[in-house]
Amino acid sequence: MNYAASLAVVAVLTFFFPLAVRIGLYYDVPRSLVSTTLGAVITFVAATLLIRWQVGHSRRMAEQLELGRAQVGADPQNPRAYFVGGEHLAALLLRLGRRREAAEMIERFGGLGGVRESEVVSLRQLLSQAERRQRRGG
Repeated sequence: MNYAASLAVVAVLTFFFPLAVRIGLYYDVPRSLVSTTLGAVITFVAATLLIRWQVGHSRRMAEQLELGRAQVGADPQNPRAYFVGGEHLAALLLRLGRRREAAEMIERFGGLGGVRESEVVSLRQLLSQAERRQRRGG
């Protein structure tokens, strides 16, 4: 089921709710039963959409990570190989919660010639922010 079909199902359920309540009352089905059933269906649809989005998002992140690793593996001395879609590979690793790998990537990137110090400093700041969040949360 694609995005448009999922949205259509949600729209139909939204407009079907008042009709379902009337039909249920006509056949002596309590309003609470109809409301509960439709609420459960809508919750199921919303959960399905959320899960599909999360799986798709994590799949795209993994693909970007693999692409970045392949770029770095192919040309480890090129500072531009450490960027995927305009985002540094270490920043991507930090978003995935892989602080140790990100720290190693920042050190390797910082050791290259032709790298701007401001890029390295901003990456180290991202790493320290992630470490502070980890210490506060855990």
